[in-house]
Formats: sequence, C-alpha cells, structure tokens
Amino acid sequence: MLSVRFPELEDTLTETGSLAEAAEAHGSLCGALCAEPRFSLDSWLDELLQDPAQVSGWRGVFESVYSETRRALGGESLQFEPLLPDDDEPLSGRTLALASWCQGFLYALGTSGVHSVAELPDDVGEIVQDLTEISHASLSTDEPTETDEQAYAELVEFVRVGVQLIYDELEPRRTAALPAQQRLH
Repeated sequence: MLSVRFPELEDTLTETGSLAEAAEAHGSLCGALCAEPRFSLDSWLDELLQDPAQVSGWRGVFESVYSETRRALGGESLQFEPLLPDDDEPLSGRTLALASWCQGFLYALGTSGVHSVAELPDDVGEIVQDLTEISHASLSTDEPTETDEQAYAELVEFVRVGVQLIYDELEPRRTAALPAQQRLH
C-alpha cells in the first residue's frame, strides 16, 4: 500500500498545474513501469507536468508514489495496488477513477512500445483486452447496491492482480531492451 493517499496525489497534481487526474497519473506510471526498463521519475514528471522544474515543493509526493509503486510491482509479496479513491467515496466516482486508471495504464503501455496486443504473451494480451473494457466503466445508478459494490471490488482486484501479472510477464521484454552491460546475470 502506498504511503501517499489518493487525495494527496490529486491535490499535488492540481497544485502543480497538471491536467492529469490522480488515477490516470498512477495508471500511466504503472503502464510505463511494466513496459520500459528505464522509466524514471523525471520521465513521469515530464508526462504529467508542464514545467517539471517547478515541482520542488511537491517532489516528495511524486518520489514516494514513484518509488513505492516501482517497489510494489517488482516485489515478490504481491503488494501492488492501483491508487484509487478510498471506499468511503461514492461508488460512481470510484468507478470513473478505475476507468481513468485503466486508460492511463493502457496509454502508457502503448506509448512505451507495446503497439499491438498480438505481440504480447497470451495471458497478457487477454488482460490488456479486459483492461480496455474496464476503461469504459461507469455506474448507471445513483443508488448503488451491495452487488454494485461487490462488482467494483472484484474489478479492482482483477486490475491489481492483472497488472502484477503483466509486469511479471513483460520482465523478459524489459530486460532485452537494456544494454548488455545493464542486464543482471
């Protein structure tokens, strides 16, 4: 779990003049980390901010999200979680944030060199297709039911596990993209 909560990243993005929403920003970070072996904090800031040099007062928030996300994805204890609004927020907003998170993830995956689902391992391609469907999610009622809450929780769990699997399955691709002297043997 990240030490930075969703509202804190949302406020930081607003304060720094970013047009990105917190869910989309975190999704794009995760997509890039899955596909690019050298995706850095500065690369992420370049994507999010008009003038990354002016984030000095807020850099710690971005550094925490970046390093903790990278560590969670690369860890062996399946600690990765998408950064989304807390469960006490309205379900409609959480659903839209999940869709936005998936949009950010898919955008970054595509701009990081994954140009076709066909070039991905079978399981990864299927997960990417499912994430594409989730990126269109919305809630069509003002009065969510317990079933709606359960469905949302299941989608979040699917995204959490699916993204971890994508990260793990794309490890050979990330390693192959590194110069020979940077590869671990």
